[in-house]
Amino acid sequence: MDSLTDVDRALAAAPGVASAWIGPVGGPPAYARLADATHYAASTMKVGVLVALHRAAAAGHLDLDAPITVHNRHPSAAPNAEPYGNDPAEDADATTWALLGGTSTARALARQMIVRSGNLATNLCLGAVGLPAAQEVWRLAGATHSVTARGIEDDAARRAGISNLVTAGDLAALFGAIVAGDLVPAGARAEVLALLEANEHRDDLVAGLPEGTRVAHKNGWITGVRHGAGVVFPADAPPYTVVVCTSTTLTDDAACALVAGVSAAAWRAR
Repeated sequence: MDSLTDVDRALAAAPGVASAWIGPVGGPPAYARLADATHYAASTMKVGVLVALHRAAAAGHLDLDAPITVHNRHPSAAPNAEPYGNDPAEDADATTWALLGGTSTARALARQMIVRSGNLATNLCLGAVGLPAAQEVWRLAGATHSVTARGIEDDAARRAGISNLVTAGDLAALFGAIVAGDLVPAGARAEVLALLEANEHRDDLVAGLPEGTRVAHKNGWITGVRHGAGVVFPADAPPYTVVVCTSTTLTDDAACALVAGVSAAAWRAR
């Protein structure tokens, strides 16, 4: 894809729903397609949990360095449902599982949640801060459609129709509020950005950028879903936000290539 016109054609041709938002941080989009279409959030919801942790810490409601028991029994968001557990085979983070039965801290778990996209770490962070706090982050960011209503792998909640949803426009608003707004407490912004920049999963949005480009990002994927969202910091231009959300029948490799292609076109248009 050489231009944003090519981006539009490629997204329109995807077999399913493919959304995008590209533009200056905190500003109106230079390009948007189906920016209000909802997608299953997958791991992009972890960004809101990260922000909620730091907001709770700044308000004195949470000590990020206090011991937290590492367990695998989480309350379901579905009424009257039994607690549920995560599947280690579905988790990209082995470090937290190695601590099962011991302790960690919210700060360490937040790192595993973002850098490794850990599912168990995410549910433990949600247990520390609460679902309402994670949902409040969306409201404060100015999001209008996105929802964080349950933890990762809460199958009873999923069967009850309780889901985590995002849109490309809302993810752009969230990242814009993190980088250029006051959503993240001033003393925590550097730490939050450092975690997002350290994200080790780099086969979609980051794959479309020149090697070594600074980018604070989070992606998410399950079968049929591949999202990439972040802020790119070029050395020769102002930072910009790029978000691509795909809910399609593409293979994951093809979906990664689509996200990377959009990211590459956004870079050329910087």
